[in-house]
Amino acid sequence: MEHFSALDHLPIIDFIAVAFVVGSWFLIGWRIEHPSPKRSSVTMLMAQFHRDWAKVFVERDPRIFDSQVLGILRQGTAFFASTSILVLGGLLALMGNVDPLRGVVEQVGLVEMSVLIWQLKFALVAFFVTNAFLKFVWAHRVFGYGTVMMAAVPNDPNAPDAIDRAMQAAELNIRAVINFNRGLRALYYALGSLGWILGTPALFLTTLIVIWVLWSREFASVPRSILINGKA
Repeated sequence: MEHFSALDHLPIIDFIAVAFVVGSWFLIGWRIEHPSPKRSSVTMLMAQFHRDWAKVFVERDPRIFDSQVLGILRQGTAFFASTSILVLGGLLALMGNVDPLRGVVEQVGLVEMSVLIWQLKFALVAFFVTNAFLKFVWAHRVFGYGTVMMAAVPNDPNAPDAIDRAMQAAELNIRAVINFNRGLRALYYALGSLGWILGTPALFLTTLIVIWVLWSREFASVPRSILINGKA
């Protein structure tokens, strides 16, 4: 009963803030993956370069360079997946014992919160970290599919199915990259969700910062300018 009483005392603005966080996470992800024709995102621009890579790959002999690139991409997903599971373990441990944080609360002068409220705030962070872990694991797996598909491309560029298989490999790798980027966005939001510990206004502020960082890197960054114009 004490837990439910603590939850009942959570202000409505906190529920609105959580809805804002989750809603903005979904919307910015959708916008990045479905940009307007007039202003494409870095993610979608790079997708086209993956297709161009597949066309060049068919003609390349030997194809050691391509396998090395795929190996580097898979290592990146494996690293972030391992990091995410370690972070998630730490969060779950902290949710089980929030006593070490009570001293911090007293030092910074925050209002004392019940154990359940602490756990709810860390649960939001854990939600995003869990999502990131699942996306990284799936991206790693799909990169594996793409690797096998690339290995199945005939050595003869004039073979009837050479281009088709290369393009299939490209599409698989694009899906892997999209899931990898989804994992990264979830980690950004996990960091932003930590602002809730400092209060609801801080959560709104950190979420707005995350939105700005994600939007600027996809739609207004130097790498995007280089991809489009060939220069910064």
